[in-house]
Amino acid sequence: MNTRPPLDVTVLRDGLAGLPWRRVDVVEETGSTNADLLARAAAGEDIAGSVLFAEYQSEGRGRHGRHWSAPARSQLSVSVGVDASGFPVETWGWLPLATGVAVVDAVAEVTGVRVGLKWPNDVLVGPDGGKLAGILSEVASPSQVIVVGLGLNATMTAEEAPDPRATSLTQLGAATVDRNPLAQVLLRHLAARIDAWRRGDSTLAGDYLSRSVTVGTRVRAIMPGDQTVVGVAEAIDELGRLVIDTGSEQVTVSAGDITHLRPDEP
Repeated sequence: MNTRPPLDVTVLRDGLAGLPWRRVDVVEETGSTNADLLARAAAGEDIAGSVLFAEYQSEGRGRHGRHWSAPARSQLSVSVGVDASGFPVETWGWLPLATGVAVVDAVAEVTGVRVGLKWPNDVLVGPDGGKLAGILSEVASPSQVIVVGLGLNATMTAEEAPDPRATSLTQLGAATVDRNPLAQVLLRHLAARIDAWRRGDSTLAGDYLSRSVTVGTRVRAIMPGDQTVVGVAEAIDELGRLVIDTGSEQVTVSAGDITHLRPDEP
């Protein structure tokens, strides 16, 4: 029995009725799905509404150029193009947060596994638990299209994990992990959350907070140059930034401001 069956692009395309995705592709191997969509945009292609899955990424990357990898077909690796024209640049920071909400809800719907969101771009099991997924958003210059990519660990074993802090749906007890229905449900949730972002729907912020494992906890934000901000993560503001109460002041940091965000013991 093949415990890691391939993604079926026909099935995925057939599940797009009523969704805004214009094009869905699956490639067997690539360097990075984000990089591929960015290259297509740079070549003049309109990538808004494009979805690109890869069975294996040899140069997967996260924030600040961090690299990661996983065995072929052990992840759901996908990037999507989101048209952000007409929306203020300062609001774009909510897109990876909205994506995180979609991931959490899709995972719960398909597998029953409950996970949470670590600001700004990780899907975790509890505030100190294993990392199930990472999210990376990048701007496709010169167009106003945002490429949002994610890597969701599906059947990766502990021995295969590139980092001991990583986990997978299989490790979390999901009985079976068929990536095809998971991908379909993810695209549906992602379309809904992106639409909520476009409409300025206030329920998006509330839904994010209810899934957050960061807000309400004590954190240490490590900034470039080894500067640190320590305090209680108090809120996410209207621009998707984290508000930290240090006890003497409130400090607001954006995802681009920090190198690491870690729990801090009082």
